[in-house]
Amino acid sequence: MFGIELTPEHPVDEVVNLGVRAEAEGYDTVFVSSHYNNRDPFAVLARLASETETVRLGPGVVNPYERHPVTLASQTATVADQSGGRAVFGIGPGDPSTLTNLGLEDERGLRSVLEAFKVAQRLWDGERVSHDGTFTCEDAGLNFDVPGDVPVYVGGEGPHMCRMAGKHADGLLFNGSHPDDLAWARDQVEQGVADRPDERGDFDLAAYASVSVAEEREAAREAARPPVAFITAGAAPPVLERHGIDAERASDIGAKISAGEFSAAFELVTSAMVDAFCMAGTVEEVGERMARVEEHADSLVVGSPLGPDLEAAITLAAAAHDR
Repeated sequence: MFGIELTPEHPVDEVVNLGVRAEAEGYDTVFVSSHYNNRDPFAVLARLASETETVRLGPGVVNPYERHPVTLASQTATVADQSGGRAVFGIGPGDPSTLTNLGLEDERGLRSVLEAFKVAQRLWDGERVSHDGTFTCEDAGLNFDVPGDVPVYVGGEGPHMCRMAGKHADGLLFNGSHPDDLAWARDQVEQGVADRPDERGDFDLAAYASVSVAEEREAAREAARPPVAFITAGAAPPVLERHGIDAERASDIGAKISAGEFSAAFELVTSAMVDAFCMAGTVEEVGERMARVEEHADSLVVGSPLGPDLEAAITLAAAAHDR
């Protein structure tokens, strides 16, 4: 997979145009990110389903707390229906900084993610499903057939989530842009893959990488500040330690994000954080980092911010990948 993440912080028409451009540049999968404070990903995916021809389309990633898992299964099935079987399902525990604002930070967990996509798979297979676990449903079912297979990609970073994905899902969207992080992720998923039933097929470890590429190096690195702030704020202590990042400063960034003080949070981002959590720079620099990451990952998803010029960045990131 060579995918791209589009963030609907921009008007739907603009995001759809970016998705069409990505297909033309050779990306094979388009994920649309899901945060309550941006536009709805499924509105964008509905448009993309009718305006693209070959790319796979899906949310990247939804969580099973803001919306009922059966509703998520139905929405993703609708993308499959509209696109002629090109849906993919990205699901994970959710971003802690934004879930805090919704009072949902205590709901995050591995079991809820696993139960949500297992129920979704049964619904897509045409079953009527009753479930009583981290969520409940009674005799739920879809009133339409779901074309094609819907691959499930777990979005996660913790060791248990990585192992669970290796055993139960089709792939892992690992939020990482540094080869050291992907090497660690590979070790975790292989433990899960060791217990993976043969009928589940091959597993895809995808580096869901923050990328910022431009012709001017400093412009690319400056554009990386916002997503790096969010990544730093949500990074586990061992990840911060791996990259020599001050945990107290990372905590301060998270506190400012939760308070809505985004500019102040972005100003706290250091060069070391950008190096650790983003592929930022020129086409040559980003291409070199992609190659190093793909020594450990099976595939790559180019994620936010893309670059200071979104349209140009889609083309430049594809060129970096093709080097």
